[in-house]
This record gives sequence, C-alpha cells and structure tokens, in this order.
Amino acid sequence: MTDYKMVLLVRTDLKMSKGKIAAQCGHAVTHLVLTAPENHSYWFREWYISGMKKVALRVTGHDEILKYKVRANELGLPSVKIIDAGYTQIPPGSLTVVGIGPAPEELIDLITKDLKLL
Repeated sequence: MTDYKMVLLVRTDLKMSKGKIAAQCGHAVTHLVLTAPENHSYWFREWYISGMKKVALRVTGHDEILKYKVRANELGLPSVKIIDAGYTQIPPGSLTVVGIGPAPEELIDLITKDLKLL
C-alpha cells in the first residue's frame, strides 16, 4: 500500500514567528489543495482519504529551498513557492516556504528524507 503526504519546507534563516510560519504554511497548503486535483487527482484523492498527512521540515536558506523546488519539478511532483508580500516581519519578495505534494511518500522522500522536522 502506498502512503501519501505533503511536505512544507520552511526557511529557518528568516527567523519568522510561529504565527508567521503557520500563515506561510497555510498559503502553501491552500495552493496545493486547490491545484493538485487538476493534474494529480489520484494522488490528491488518496492523500485526502488517508488523513491528509502534512510534515513541516526545516531548510537553512534561499538557495537550499530552491534546490528542493527544482528537484520536485524534475520528478513531476506538485509544488509551490510562497513569496511573502513583506507587510509584517520579513522583506517583501522573500521566499518563505516550498510546499510539495500531495504525492506518494516514497517520491517525496527521494528529495527530503535528510531534512529535520521543524
């Protein structure tokens, strides 16, 4: 049986508050939930009915987070970059979170298995 999940890669170098991190992750989840059914309807359905597993992981900076986004694209995984408007804690245009999935865990783990939990 295949397990499905979504991962949220969060930049720790930006020193976002917990509330800011939650908001940015929420943007990523919302985008992925609204767009994944278009191109990955089976993965989305399986993820949804199996409990909608989401995992937040830490990345250290802009270049590192982009590396994971590129790799997700190469594997054909649903993904999104969240860019902050800069109204509150961080500079405008900052890449804060990359969301990947929902997709089979084994595919996501090819990219993110060495990252630590947030």
